[in-house]
Amino acid sequence: MMGSDSTNPICDYEGSRYQSEFWEEGGREYEDRVERIALRHLLPEGGPLCLEVGAGAGRLTDELAHFDRVTLLDYSHTQLQQAQERLGRGARFVYVAADVYRLPFVDGLFDAALMVRVIHHLVDPRTALTGIHATLRPCGTLVMEFANKRNAKAIMRYWLGLQSWNPFSPETVEFTRLNFNFHPRIIRSWLHEVGFAIGQQRSLSHFRLPALKRIVPAEWLSSVDAALQPSGDHWQLTPSVMLCASARPTGPVAPAQAFFRCPRCTSTALTERESELHCPNCGRICIVRDGIYDFREQQLSKEEE
Repeated sequence: MMGSDSTNPICDYEGSRYQSEFWEEGGREYEDRVERIALRHLLPEGGPLCLEVGAGAGRLTDELAHFDRVTLLDYSHTQLQQAQERLGRGARFVYVAADVYRLPFVDGLFDAALMVRVIHHLVDPRTALTGIHATLRPCGTLVMEFANKRNAKAIMRYWLGLQSWNPFSPETVEFTRLNFNFHPRIIRSWLHEVGFAIGQQRSLSHFRLPALKRIVPAEWLSSVDAALQPSGDHWQLTPSVMLCASARPTGPVAPAQAFFRCPRCTSTALTERESELHCPNCGRICIVRDGIYDFREQQLSKEEE
């Protein structure tokens, strides 16, 4: 997953077998299916560049096949290595290990951004959304998923006195360390504040019940879920919500003349030499290792030490 800057804790999946243990062996075929169904309705038709935030091992990257190039961003180097094993190292994919709060991309670069199962790990989602908005071209599309605290199960548990927190209140709930549930109204307010206009909303995982998933085939459950997903435009009572939002123009944006920028000083004059990117402004370097641009712990170049 993604990391954080020096003031926020990190949710780091380095070395984990999240893809195999949670998705492939964890009985999550139903969840995978309904997320893909929603993406096919919400993603734009295509474009030159797409950013996948918190791409992990690239589980959903094949849904971005209609974009010319895809940049997979994650804090974990090993997750990106797993993505390479799935997708290859061709020129169509750019692999970047970096901090979601300090994105290493020039402004106005991407036509679209995808962020699924990421924001619920972030201590400061508003700052992350601000950075993503900056990387998008005017009217670029963000498709994101969030964990909904106001879901039917939480409401029932609250009414029965089985949980203390109120699913109707706007406060974010940290149900376990670095795992947050959000009220839909708060997510929408953050998106508006940072410059997004919200489009379609879809409710996902209406049948996320282990007993039900054991009895009913995932294909059947996901078909019914697909028919119910458009209800998200009117109400959200499911544990997961996915939406699309358009980046409102904030002023004239010149065509991007570069791709990366230094996350330390924001200089775009980076130079590539051997297996590193060098920032002539602050002297920091980004190591390029195993085909992955690693901006997590930028080092001073030898000349600057």
